[in-house]
Amino acid sequence: MSAPVTVRDAARADHAAWLPLWAGYNAFYGRVGETALPAQITAMTWSRFFDAYEPVHALVAEADGRLLGLAHYLFHRSTIRIEPSCYLQDLFTVPQARGHGVGRALVEAVYERARTAGCSRVYWQTHESNAAAMALYDKLAERSGFVVYRREL
Repeated sequence: MSAPVTVRDAARADHAAWLPLWAGYNAFYGRVGETALPAQITAMTWSRFFDAYEPVHALVAEADGRLLGLAHYLFHRSTIRIEPSCYLQDLFTVPQARGHGVGRALVEAVYERARTAGCSRVYWQTHESNAAAMALYDKLAERSGFVVYRREL
Protein backbone atom coordinates (compact mmCIF):
# COMPACT_ATOMS: atom_id res chain seq x y z
CA MET A 1 0.00 0.00 0.00
CA SER A 2 1.72 3.14 -1.20
CA ALA A 3 -0.95 5.85 -1.10
CA PRO A 4 -2.09 7.45 2.15
CA VAL A 5 -5.33 6.17 3.64
CA THR A 6 -8.29 8.53 3.84
CA VAL A 7 -11.22 7.83 6.14
CA ARG A 8 -14.52 9.45 5.25
CA ASP A 9 -18.26 9.04 5.61
CA ALA A 10 -19.68 6.44 3.26
CA ALA A 11 -21.47 7.89 0.24
CA ARG A 12 -24.34 6.38 -1.72
CA ALA A 13 -21.95 5.95 -4.65
CA ASP A 14 -19.83 3.59 -2.50
CA HIS A 15 -22.45 0.84 -2.44
CA ALA A 16 -20.83 -1.46 -5.01
CA ALA A 17 -17.40 -1.14 -3.36
CA TRP A 18 -18.86 -1.45 0.16
CA LEU A 19 -20.67 -4.73 -0.59
CA PRO A 20 -17.50 -6.89 -0.82
CA LEU A 21 -16.21 -5.35 2.44
CA TRP A 22 -19.52 -6.11 4.13
CA ALA A 23 -19.45 -9.65 2.73
CA GLY A 24 -15.87 -10.11 3.97
CA TYR A 25 -16.79 -8.87 7.43
CA ASN A 26 -19.77 -11.21 7.63
CA ALA A 27 -17.77 -14.16 6.27
CA PHE A 28 -15.14 -13.60 8.97
CA TYR A 29 -17.87 -14.16 11.56
CA GLY A 30 -19.30 -17.21 9.78
CA ARG A 31 -22.21 -15.49 8.07
CA VAL A 32 -21.63 -16.93 4.60
CA GLY A 33 -23.33 -19.50 2.38
CA GLU A 34 -26.20 -21.17 4.26
CA THR A 35 -25.73 -18.80 7.21
CA ALA A 36 -25.36 -15.59 5.16
CA LEU A 37 -27.45 -12.61 6.14
CA PRO A 38 -30.64 -12.23 4.13
CA ALA A 39 -30.36 -9.63 1.34
CA GLN A 40 -33.03 -7.48 3.02
CA ILE A 41 -30.79 -7.03 6.09
CA THR A 42 -27.92 -5.83 3.93
CA ALA A 43 -30.24 -3.48 2.03
CA MET A 44 -31.75 -2.10 5.25
CA THR A 45 -28.32 -1.67 6.84
CA TRP A 46 -27.10 0.32 3.84
CA SER A 47 -30.23 2.49 3.76
CA ARG A 48 -29.93 3.31 7.48
CA PHE A 49 -26.58 4.99 6.89
CA PHE A 50 -28.36 7.65 4.82
CA ASP A 51 -31.45 8.15 6.98
CA ALA A 52 -31.10 11.23 9.19
CA TYR A 53 -33.46 9.66 11.76
CA GLU A 54 -31.26 6.60 12.24
CA PRO A 55 -28.42 6.60 14.80
CA VAL A 56 -26.34 4.23 12.59
CA HIS A 57 -23.39 5.60 10.61
CA ALA A 58 -20.76 4.27 8.23
CA LEU A 59 -17.17 5.22 7.51
CA VAL A 60 -14.95 3.85 4.77
CA ALA A 61 -11.18 3.87 4.39
CA GLU A 62 -9.77 4.32 0.93
CA ALA A 63 -6.44 4.61 -0.85
CA ASP A 64 -5.73 4.86 -4.56
CA GLY A 65 -9.49 5.15 -5.21
CA ARG A 66 -10.15 1.73 -3.66
CA LEU A 67 -12.09 1.00 -0.48
CA LEU A 68 -9.95 -0.91 2.02
CA GLY A 69 -12.11 -0.99 5.11
CA LEU A 70 -15.32 -0.04 6.85
CA ALA A 71 -16.52 0.98 10.27
CA HIS A 72 -20.17 1.07 11.33
CA TYR A 73 -21.10 2.77 14.57
CA LEU A 74 -24.15 4.01 16.39
CA PHE A 75 -25.00 6.46 19.13
CA HIS A 76 -27.30 5.54 22.01
CA ARG A 77 -28.43 6.61 25.47
CA SER A 78 -27.21 4.97 28.65
CA THR A 79 -28.58 4.57 32.14
CA ILE A 80 -25.18 5.41 33.67
CA ARG A 81 -24.23 8.51 31.68
CA ILE A 82 -25.85 11.75 30.68
CA GLU A 83 -23.91 11.95 27.43
CA PRO A 84 -24.61 9.49 24.63
CA SER A 85 -22.36 6.48 24.10
CA CYS A 86 -20.94 5.26 20.81
CA TYR A 87 -20.94 1.59 19.92
CA LEU A 88 -18.50 0.58 17.19
CA GLN A 89 -20.49 -2.32 15.80
CA ASP A 90 -18.53 -3.41 12.73
CA LEU A 91 -14.88 -2.94 11.77
CA PHE A 92 -13.25 -4.64 8.81
CA THR A 93 -10.25 -4.18 6.54
CA VAL A 94 -9.34 -6.21 3.50
CA PRO A 95 -6.63 -8.76 4.35
CA GLN A 96 -3.95 -7.08 2.20
CA ALA A 97 -4.44 -3.77 4.08
CA ARG A 98 -4.05 -5.26 7.55
CA GLY A 99 -1.03 -4.08 9.48
CA HIS A 100 -0.86 -0.83 7.48
CA GLY A 101 -2.81 1.43 9.85
CA VAL A 102 -6.22 1.15 8.18
CA GLY A 103 -7.98 -0.32 11.22
CA ARG A 104 -6.36 2.23 13.51
CA ALA A 105 -7.40 5.07 11.20
CA LEU A 106 -11.01 3.82 11.19
CA VAL A 107 -11.13 3.54 15.00
CA GLU A 108 -9.58 6.99 15.42
CA ALA A 109 -12.16 8.42 12.99
CA VAL A 110 -14.97 6.85 15.05
CA TYR A 111 -13.43 8.44 18.16
CA GLU A 112 -13.51 11.83 16.44
CA ARG A 113 -17.13 11.43 15.28
CA ALA A 114 -18.11 10.39 18.81
CA ARG A 115 -16.36 13.41 20.36
CA THR A 116 -18.15 15.70 17.92
CA ALA A 117 -21.50 14.11 18.83
CA GLY A 118 -20.83 14.72 22.54
CA CYS A 119 -20.21 11.09 23.45
CA SER A 120 -18.15 10.29 26.50
CA ARG A 121 -17.40 6.67 25.55
CA VAL A 122 -16.72 4.49 22.53
CA TYR A 123 -16.86 0.75 23.04
CA TRP A 124 -16.92 -2.42 20.96
CA GLN A 125 -16.54 -6.16 21.15
CA THR A 126 -14.72 -8.78 19.15
CA HIS A 127 -14.55 -12.53 19.18
CA GLU A 128 -12.03 -14.01 21.62
CA SER A 129 -10.30 -15.78 18.71
CA ASN A 130 -9.57 -12.52 16.88
CA ALA A 131 -6.03 -12.17 18.25
CA ALA A 132 -4.75 -9.92 15.45
CA ALA A 133 -7.50 -7.37 16.02
CA MET A 134 -7.09 -7.54 19.80
CA ALA A 135 -3.40 -6.70 19.44
CA LEU A 136 -4.48 -3.41 17.85
CA TYR A 137 -7.42 -2.83 20.19
CA ASP A 138 -5.19 -3.24 23.25
CA LYS A 139 -3.25 -0.19 21.98
CA LEU A 140 -6.37 1.90 21.35
CA ALA A 141 -8.63 1.14 24.33
CA GLU A 142 -8.86 -0.80 27.56
CA ARG A 143 -10.54 -4.18 27.92
CA SER A 144 -13.67 -3.84 29.97
CA GLY A 145 -13.66 -7.33 31.42
CA PHE A 146 -17.33 -7.81 30.59
CA VAL A 147 -18.62 -11.04 29.10
CA VAL A 148 -21.40 -10.81 26.51
CA TYR A 149 -24.52 -12.94 26.88
CA ARG A 150 -27.21 -13.16 24.25
CA ARG A 151 -30.30 -15.09 23.33
CA GLU A 152 -31.98 -15.08 19.95
CA LEU A 153 -35.74 -14.51 20.17
